[in-house]
Amino acid sequence: MTFSLSRRRATALIAGAAAAPFVSPAHAQERYLDIRPGGQFRPVTIAVTPFVGDAQGAATTQVITNNFSRSVFLQPVDQKSFVEKIANPDQPPQMDSWKMINAQFVVTGRSGRAPDGRLRTEFRLWDVANGQQVAGQQYVTDPANSRRVAHIISDAIFQRVTGEKGHFDTRVVFVDESGPKEKRRKRLAIMDQDGGNVRYLTRGDDLVVTPRFSPSSQDVTFMSFGAGDPKVYLLNIESGQREVVGNFPGMTFSPRFSPDGQRIVMSLSQGSATNLFAMDLRSRSTTRLTNTAAIDTSPSYSPDGSQLVFESDRGGGQQIYTMSAGGGSGKRISFGEGARYSTPVWSPKGDLIAFTRQKGGSFAIGVMKPDGSGERILTEGYHNEGPTWAPNGLYLMFFRDPGGQSGSKVFMCDVFGRGEFGVPTPAFASDPSWGPLLT
Repeated sequence: MTFSLSRRRATALIAGAAAAPFVSPAHAQERYLDIRPGGQFRPVTIAVTPFVGDAQGAATTQVITNNFSRSVFLQPVDQKSFVEKIANPDQPPQMDSWKMINAQFVVTGRSGRAPDGRLRTEFRLWDVANGQQVAGQQYVTDPANSRRVAHIISDAIFQRVTGEKGHFDTRVVFVDESGPKEKRRKRLAIMDQDGGNVRYLTRGDDLVVTPRFSPSSQDVTFMSFGAGDPKVYLLNIESGQREVVGNFPGMTFSPRFSPDGQRIVMSLSQGSATNLFAMDLRSRSTTRLTNTAAIDTSPSYSPDGSQLVFESDRGGGQQIYTMSAGGGSGKRISFGEGARYSTPVWSPKGDLIAFTRQKGGSFAIGVMKPDGSGERILTEGYHNEGPTWAPNGLYLMFFRDPGGQSGSKVFMCDVFGRGEFGVPTPAFASDPSWGPLLT
């Protein structure tokens, strides 16, 4: 199947389909890896062979390999161990050569310029055990989209092997922090999920904090502290259009989108209390959701939009509560002895809530079920904070100040705590927010 990619909208670069897919539909639903917890976990080994063609093929091979090396569930085989050199990616590999190095799958492909100057990239995925091709696709696009093509191929292979949607063709908005610690410049920035293609969205004239990606569009909401009261902004990533959605008296915190992108929920400080409010982005009408003398903040919607999870000190300490999205009294769900809980975020799958837990001098990133049961700590250290979910609900990003470095960096881990990786950024970075799949 050939897909044509257009630069008209980065949210939907795949358009049109022609010809036949490279793989028989008979194999389409078979799952090769059960990624659910329980049992003995072993990642699937996969050999990503050098893509035949021009220099772009080498770059595509590298991006795909790097994606898999950070995926936890797929383990790339070292190219130095390859026995067979693929000259014709259309022909089946010599499966015995790949069995010798314990590869369960082989990826072959090519990349080059079409007669019209566009980049044409194709891949095939081969199952070593049965010698069959189980996936394949061709993409035609502007050469500027080459990294996106590599991410799209990575997603197609990931889904084929695991049965779960990928997360590679996504972007992350974050706060870039540069300059000396006592005079830190904080700019809103965006990058691919692997740290590539960094682009700055604000100039750093005003302090920006808590950027949050819409789960349904390429819009970001964030707080800006300039002259006067802090403002809640809405920014479209593609057009660059920015507008104020709220200029409220007092302090405003943690704006976050509803699943359909039509509302934001935030906390507003009035006197000694901080309560939750929802705003309809179409009418700009605001609804008060809590009415307490406590501090209620960091709200996050459930994926169906029916509930909210938030943090509150209404019980005397910082804990996590859930309630109806329309408001209500709230139900406490965190009960770790001697621990404080903050920054709760509902998984896109709806099965888990991620959080930051502080106990003693240690900060941990963990997950629990929506009723508070099954709490698991994924990573723990000097200062971890601000989890954000990948759109497939299998990974989390967060930021960490390891101490002694005068700033924080972004990290990611899988939801089972099997792997953790640094996400490269140009300078110090904080407050990552993972966006939806672009395709």
